[in-house]
Amino acid sequence: MLSQTRQNLTDTRLRPALKYEEILEMDMPNLVPMTVPEFDAFLARAIPQYAEGKIKAGNWIESEALENSKKEYAELLPQGLESIDNCLYTLHDGSDAVGLIWMKINRAANKAFICDLHCEEGFRGKGYGKVLMLLLEDEAREMGLKSLGLHVFGYNHVARNLYESIGYEITNVNMSKTL
Repeated sequence: MLSQTRQNLTDTRLRPALKYEEILEMDMPNLVPMTVPEFDAFLARAIPQYAEGKIKAGNWIESEALENSKKEYAELLPQGLESIDNCLYTLHDGSDAVGLIWMKINRAANKAFICDLHCEEGFRGKGYGKVLMLLLEDEAREMGLKSLGLHVFGYNHVARNLYESIGYEITNVNMSKTL
């Protein structure tokens, strides 16, 4: 419910860089289903970015990373934008598409997993990531889901701080040491 998000945005512990009044004045203060051109642009960015993240985290070798990433995306989104139990949204501020978020639903467990959150370069550090997260939480509640999970690379301190600031807790930790 948007009212829950607006309440969260006024809570000083959850307040983003955007002022509450600015959130209210956004032309579309909700998540809009991603369009086909937005989805195509999303894949063009996300697949190589995910491969780079897996290389940086030490999970994949560079020569195989891009192919591994393509394979994972094909498995996760077999029907593209129409893949069952996948919700892909864009956040607009006026006419600007400022970010996107992707949620994969596990109906049997009554929960979902946030597969991707992205804010466009010119809109980072302005609270849009938090707005995306809080609006997605509203969508999940309206669907009757009981929890949301996500993965964040250990080196991504900005994202980790965002998630922790809105109540996400660490459930697992993988560690490694380069020898």
